[in-house]
Amino acid sequence: MDSGNESNTAFKNAGLEAPDIAVIVIFIIFCLLVGIWATWRTQRGSVSGYFLAGRDILWFAVGASLFSSNIGSGSFVGLAGTGAANGIAVASYELNGLFCLLLLGWLFVPVYIASGVYTMPEYLLRRFGGQRLQLYMAVLSLILYVFTKISADIYAGAIFIQQAVQWDMYSSIVILLVVTAVYTVSGGLRAVIYTDTLQTVIMVIGSLVLMGISFQKVGGLLSLYEKYPKAIASTNFLGIKGHNDTTSSCGVPTSEAFHLLRRADAEDLPWPGNVFGITILSSWYFCNDQVLVQRTLAAKNMHHVKGGSILAAYLKVLPLFTTVFPGMISRVLFPDEVACTDPDVCEKVCSNRAGCTNIAYPKLVIELLPTGLKGLMLASMIAALMSSLTSNFNSAATIFTIDIWKRFRAKASEAEMLVIGRIFIVILMGVSVLWIPVLQASQGGQLFNYIQTVTGYFAPPILALFLLAVLWERTNEQGAFWGLMVGLVVGVIRMGLDFGYGSPGCGEADPRPSIIAKIHFLHFTIILFVICFLATIIISKMTTPIDAKHTIRLTWWTRHSQKFREDFPEEKIRQEKVEQSLKEKLAKPRDEPTTPVPKWRKFLYLLCGYEPPVHVEMTEEEVQEQKKVLTSIEEKGFWKHFVNVNAILLMAFGLFLWGFFA
Repeated sequence: MDSGNESNTAFKNAGLEAPDIAVIVIFIIFCLLVGIWATWRTQRGSVSGYFLAGRDILWFAVGASLFSSNIGSGSFVGLAGTGAANGIAVASYELNGLFCLLLLGWLFVPVYIASGVYTMPEYLLRRFGGQRLQLYMAVLSLILYVFTKISADIYAGAIFIQQAVQWDMYSSIVILLVVTAVYTVSGGLRAVIYTDTLQTVIMVIGSLVLMGISFQKVGGLLSLYEKYPKAIASTNFLGIKGHNDTTSSCGVPTSEAFHLLRRADAEDLPWPGNVFGITILSSWYFCNDQVLVQRTLAAKNMHHVKGGSILAAYLKVLPLFTTVFPGMISRVLFPDEVACTDPDVCEKVCSNRAGCTNIAYPKLVIELLPTGLKGLMLASMIAALMSSLTSNFNSAATIFTIDIWKRFRAKASEAEMLVIGRIFIVILMGVSVLWIPVLQASQGGQLFNYIQTVTGYFAPPILALFLLAVLWERTNEQGAFWGLMVGLVVGVIRMGLDFGYGSPGCGEADPRPSIIAKIHFLHFTIILFVICFLATIIISKMTTPIDAKHTIRLTWWTRHSQKFREDFPEEKIRQEKVEQSLKEKLAKPRDEPTTPVPKWRKFLYLLCGYEPPVHVEMTEEEVQEQKKVLTSIEEKGFWKHFVNVNAILLMAFGLFLWGFFA
């Protein structure tokens, strides 16, 4: 503890200097230029062009976007903060994601592409018929965006700016949102993916530089092993009295800090929850969440889908070394700030009485890096925030326009849908900002734990449904819907109890009921998944099965089928409305003078990045041929075997890492 305090006084409390600000400004301008360039390359007058980038994105851009969309500023702040609090076990989320990305590319995406859908709720409509599943999934997805994605990333980005330039948090939030919204609103998915690619490069370089400097300051990995258990705040008057030294409560590091797998009754990450609970959360996130899946749907073909998944999976190895270990180093170097337990002290240090582990990574950036590099690292954090936010905004707009707005306005024009999507992004920003105060106080102030806990209340039923939808053709609409409802009721009860009672402070008695205090949220995740899985199977077996003519190309077993698929009645009704609207447009005389577009509408289109689609005459045969190309999952030749061999090597590498750190 003494060495930590000496180190703390050794580092000057440096603010941003002119070279740092110049680097950040240049980076933001460059990002905007890349976004504008990608924007003008996009056919923004069509839903496919805006939301799926025309489906011609190459593997390296897919992989970079998958990684940067996943590793946002919330992950940098959250992973480092939880690492500072509890050690390396939080890296299980990243190492587990390595395998789940392969599950995405090899199991789920072939079915999604073969079905010809844009969104996950749309897949449920085509797979089961009935619109209640589609609507429920769309609304639930948007709720999760607000609670676990957008608000968390905005909060994490604001922490960085607050630590760097001492601005008020909400002033920081406004600046972040304005910068991020510029090219997201106008550019669509292509602009998001290309800026993600740039930001991934900046993130990786910046985090590797900070990792190297952090390890140099602490004296290397062996020195970290020695110093981390002693990194206790001097204001921790409670010491370890009344606490077992194998827990990390009250600011005392756990003795299992350098193990991925811990005791089954560990307070932070018990091994059953680590192995099975995290697998459930990661599988949902990578395989069924619109943000990640949408990137793979934009890929040029299946080779690029799988190549992108492999690249992102290799990059998932980095956070253990570039984020989690540096978070632990930050606790060693700055124990009084990062490891504070006294609420009054924490309030002064980070404006959060629940704890200050969330400042672990920003603290390293501000205190350790020299002028210039500090600006580069802050630019990389802004990159992480921007890439994550833009991905979430674009995916949320996709779900809202296609699965909700189009449900009530089947005849909505492409212009209307695209403008409404942009307006919805602005509304989503406001709602997310309002949720931030709740987020701050949750889960002892540990951002990453908050994100995973809330996800654990809602994700298991979704994963159970999608697994059964893809792998078990007997799953029907009644089983799917009521399985989700069972999961919703159980999950909401647990969440209500959790937020209602809150987390006990350091040294306080735990007043929570046993369902919260004694059942870890990852164990609850496993229980909830099993309940929903069994409920869906039982209800499906008790009710009428779906006719096989409706499930062609919508399951793993029928993904290659060339048979004609018959639409459900609900799909037919919607399609008839769309066709009727199209006929009405075509019925107008071609020589009829075009009504001039009002100036206010031209300005709105310009602001939203909308441009009228170029009309191309196509025969029915050409339309069908284009549809066949867009839904093709054919693989052949050298690249088919190349990606499969790489997937095997990657899994072997992942297993080695798990074995080494377990």
